[in-house]
Amino acid sequence: MTAGRILIVDDDVRLTGRLVEVLTEEDFQPVRVANGAAALALLARRSFDLLILGVTNGLEMLRRVRKERSTPVLMLTEVRKEKERILALELGADGCLAKPFSARELLARVRAILRRAANDPRDSNPLAVGALAIDPRTLSATVEGVPVRLTTAEFMVLEALARSAGRVQSRETLTYRALGRRLEPFDRSIDTHISNIRRKLRLDPGRGIGIKSSRGHGYVLTVPRARPV
Repeated sequence: MTAGRILIVDDDVRLTGRLVEVLTEEDFQPVRVANGAAALALLARRSFDLLILGVTNGLEMLRRVRKERSTPVLMLTEVRKEKERILALELGADGCLAKPFSARELLARVRAILRRAANDPRDSNPLAVGALAIDPRTLSATVEGVPVRLTTAEFMVLEALARSAGRVQSRETLTYRALGRRLEPFDRSIDTHISNIRRKLRLDPGRGIGIKSSRGHGYVLTVPRARPV
């Protein structure tokens, strides 16, 4: 995946220091500032591929950013502030990440947002596949209206399968599309994620949906028909 220029806006020095370290290790180009005023001044001079907003007035900054530019935005929120996350998405955030979070989860969100921004913007739209509904904006999934709790990586794998429903996706393709990296020898992470997804969603081919393995090829989400909602 091509490295991206990322602007981090947060007054938590310890957190931003860790974010810069993690993103730099993955060949991204992070820059950090402590407040919205400094961020807006920098945005007037330089372009970025992604903004990570964690400042107290992040929603107000999001409003201002969206008036002038379409740069993808990842909001950092408190885990208990559900209303804030919903409002951020309504204001145009491309994703929300609740604190505390792991480095792996952060990287998965960043890669997913950058991947969607580089490809078809419709990839951010919710999708219904039989009894399954997924929403990339909130990384949420439901089966027959019942919410299913997935990890970020599991959701990415499920989304990749859903957007290619009915077509076999190789393990190599799923590893790159969902996890943002190349498949390494003896890497069984995709198989583990598929197993967990099957267990959590309790997908039933009898209802017209399921995940089947194709020996030597990969996996396919079997459905009667996939349609955007």
